[in-house]
Amino acid sequence: MLVGAGNTRRGLAHVALLTAVLTGCAEGSDEGPSTSASASATAAADGKSGKVAESGGTIGKPGSACELPVTFDIAADWKAKSIDAETAGDGSDLADEIADALLHQGPVTGACEVDAKPAGHIGFLRVWTGKPGKDDARTVLEAFVKAEDNTSKPKYTTFRSGGLDGVEVEYLYTSKLLEETKKERALAVTTASGPVVLHLGGLDTEEHEDMLPAFELAKQTLRTA
Repeated sequence: MLVGAGNTRRGLAHVALLTAVLTGCAEGSDEGPSTSASASATAAADGKSGKVAESGGTIGKPGSACELPVTFDIAADWKAKSIDAETAGDGSDLADEIADALLHQGPVTGACEVDAKPAGHIGFLRVWTGKPGKDDARTVLEAFVKAEDNTSKPKYTTFRSGGLDGVEVEYLYTSKLLEETKKERALAVTTASGPVVLHLGGLDTEEHEDMLPAFELAKQTLRTA
């Protein structure tokens, strides 16, 4: 692994957009943010409002953009693409090590990312999956947050959706590279196929809060595939 990869992983993602380059999940370079976000997303800048974004379709099921152990709705205009962690990188030691640092976090591996830029936001809703085991959702989520490094003030809550019992966390992430602190959020559930983590980041706290309706939509529509 790269020296300090855990501490700089998120900074690398912000500065060089290496996730897009290494995983093949990038949109075309000529595709900028749309002039307007979906109405429900722009109306809910306050994460405490509990508002839910307008649905743009369901992913997770066979034939969808990402086949996963769970299904959920993504916000209108958000674009989902599958991540193949096994083929990430270009074969060089540096690229492969960076890809490994970006695509593996604690007990889970990147499987899908849903890009918010077509809806006018800068950020992703990412899906991480793991192998079946004995760990419950809280244990998986705690390990996920711990592996991110430079996190603080986690607040864990439980929820139930579509017959699934899950755990959600809101926390702060501090980038030493960018010298900034911002909010992030994630949730975890366990399935017969293994644990699933949904993570919402964002360029900064303002962008993160603007995208919370999309996260709430995913949580409320979460089902076993």
